[in-house]
Amino acid sequence: MSVSGADRAPPFDHLHHLTDARGLFEHALHGEPRLEHGYCLDDVARALVVVYRQSQPNPKLLRAGRRYLEFALSAIQDDGSCHNRMTISGAWSDTPGLGDWWGRAIWGLGVTAAHAPSDATRARAILGFRTAARQRSPHPLSMAFAALGAGEVLLSRPDELSARALLRDFTASVDDLGGARPRWPWPRPRLAYGNGSVVEALLLAGAALPDLDAHQRGLELLDFLLCKETHDGHLSVTPVGGRGPHDLTPGFDQQPIEVAALADACGRAFDITGDVRWLDGVRMAWAWFLGDNDVGTPMFDPETGGGFDGLHETGPNLNQGAESTLALLSTVQQARRLGVLS
Repeated sequence: MSVSGADRAPPFDHLHHLTDARGLFEHALHGEPRLEHGYCLDDVARALVVVYRQSQPNPKLLRAGRRYLEFALSAIQDDGSCHNRMTISGAWSDTPGLGDWWGRAIWGLGVTAAHAPSDATRARAILGFRTAARQRSPHPLSMAFAALGAGEVLLSRPDELSARALLRDFTASVDDLGGARPRWPWPRPRLAYGNGSVVEALLLAGAALPDLDAHQRGLELLDFLLCKETHDGHLSVTPVGGRGPHDLTPGFDQQPIEVAALADACGRAFDITGDVRWLDGVRMAWAWFLGDNDVGTPMFDPETGGGFDGLHETGPNLNQGAESTLALLSTVQQARRLGVLS
């Protein structure tokens, strides 16, 4: 399979196909949404990030953004905890909690509060942000996702105390923030999930607080991550099973969301430092989707903008769920913004 039209960004058609009046369907069977699996806040929050950092979003995308915002706000409880899963009938099917979806909700609301073109939309988003930010998750990755939203808010609203407090608590939660273990500097025994988001959160905290230790630690970890996730000149990201100091490369099943998180971290590093070497990470992330990966296969449908759900040794998982589609669109946004879109 070859990707035609690689010189243009993929369209938002598939994202719209997964979206209805209530929210964003989580799963797809190839290109068709699986209605029986319903919606989740995790994906809706990711969609808020993509919608409200899009340069000049068109009216259709803004309408989708308003639906996503309504979904996210409805998920937040008065104490700041969040529902994640909703059925096709519109009923929440889980108990509110502080898992990854809570952190992503704060991330999505933070981006919306900082970048939405409408004053009213920004105002609604910041109120939801403040409610969710009352809580702290015991899960480090959830805190990293939340820190991304807090950093966006603090850069646009330097006096927002809820964002500042959340960012400080995140940096305090990262093990060995100022330390160094040369053979394995990562703050956990293994690379797992959302590695690039941890790095970006440190860089954003370093810029927004400001915090020189977080800034330096973020750059060191990004260097390490790019080294560990590059193989034969292309990205070979951490697979679902994780990656430890002695694991062989490549590993499968690789997830597009890991590529997108690495692109975000490299884009943030370039924004903060102006060092053009970080652009190579964004360029490799986009190239991974085009087919410069461990299997040599494209990872999206260029006609619809549907992202394939995973890279296996035998080729792509051709299902095109919300997470992978948003990972594709997010990576394209970074590549276009930074001028490395092939």
